[in-house]
This record gives sequence, structure tokens and C-alpha cells, in this order.
Amino acid sequence: MNANGFEVIPAVDVQDGEVVQLVQGERGTEKAYGDPVEAAERWIDAGAEALHLVDLDGAFEGERGNADAIDAVIDAVDVPTQLGGGIRTAADAADLLERGVDRVVLGTAAVENPDIVAEISEAHPDSVVVSLDAKDGEVVVEGWTESAGVSPVEAAERYAELGAAAILFTNVDVEGRLEGVATEPVRELVEAAEIPVIASGGVATLEDVRALEAAGAGAVVVGSALYEGEFTLEEARAAVDGD
Repeated sequence: MNANGFEVIPAVDVQDGEVVQLVQGERGTEKAYGDPVEAAERWIDAGAEALHLVDLDGAFEGERGNADAIDAVIDAVDVPTQLGGGIRTAADAADLLERGVDRVVLGTAAVENPDIVAEISEAHPDSVVVSLDAKDGEVVVEGWTESAGVSPVEAAERYAELGAAAILFTNVDVEGRLEGVATEPVRELVEAAEIPVIASGGVATLEDVRALEAAGAGAVVVGSALYEGEFTLEEARAAVDGD
């Protein structure tokens, strides 16, 4: 881990068995980047100390459609992993945690049934990350298609009380566009939440990475910028190392 504890976590988003990146989470906008295991190993070779895995088909369909590809990644790597997409029940989460995933990322399931966070956390402490995806200042669910009618700050406070280990905050307004980050929503969430905030969405430059660190995030998930070569993982880690 970097000297100040801030982590840069590469994203390995899987759709139809391939690594892809979407623009603003919309199907049909994807650009493919090859085999998930190869991508994961590339990031680890570049110094990644954790990986963010997403089963995109699971996120959209509600059922894990890339279980085999995700399992292959988990088998191949020896760094902590967090996995989201299609995890709808405590049993789903327990299976994955016992399979070797270090943390499960819950989005729609946590919004529809907040008590699932407490249920999983009691059996597997420090294992639940709640994904709060925000669009126009409101949490959205079901693959970013429906508003949950609650603000990220209100939701984060609730999940912290239920035992969530961290909040994964994605700003859908800037996600996948490579046009930069919005730091104020991150800062507000960090100030309100009593648990770490992992930022995601819109990272395009090393300055974006530094800005999210300065806003108080504990980590940042980076996808498109790394895959498109806007900067390297080594450069990103160096940019926030020992500030």
C-alpha cells in the first residue's frame, strides 16, 4: 500500500466473458479490452494491491452471468478482490466470500433490503462494500436506470450503521467519459460517512487521482483511463505516494 494508505484500484469489468468499459453505464457503449485474467495479471504486475471486479451482466440482469470468468480471475491472483454485479442475497454473498472474494459489493440488493448488509457483515465482518451510484444527486439502482429517491449522504450514514466496511461511490454523471471528476460530492460523502469512501467515475488524469485523494477518499477505482493508456498504474500510484 502507498505510504499514506490511499489505494489506486484497477477495474476489471466483465461482460460476455470479456473485459469492457462502458460510458455512463449504458449497454451498447462498451469497448472491449480482452481476457479478464490477462487484464488482472497485467495490473498486478504493474503494482496493483487490490482489484475491483464487476460482473456487468449480473448488474443488468440480476444474475451473475460471468461466474466462470470471475472465478478464473480469483484463482489467478493473490491480491484482495472486491466483486459486484448480480449479488442479490446473503447466500450469494456467503458463497463468493467462501469462494475467495475478499469483499462483496452490494448495490441494488442493499437499497432494496438494507438489512442484508447487517446479515452478511455479522457472519463475515469487514466484507461488505455498499455501492452508491449517484446521478443528479440521487442514488440510482438497477444498472443506473432507476432512482432510489435518497441522497448518497443519507444512504451512506444508514449503511455505516448497518455494518458496511466501506462505500463505493460512483458519480454516473461523469462515469466513463474521461472528462474528469467531480470532487464536491465525494467530499460531502467523506465528511458524512464514518467508513472509508472508495471513489469511482470520470478519472481521466493523474490530477483527478490526486483530487480524489485530497477530497478524502480512501481509494479510487480506475477503469477507462488505465485501459486507454491515459496514464499508467505506476504513475498513478506514484502521484499519491507519500504526499
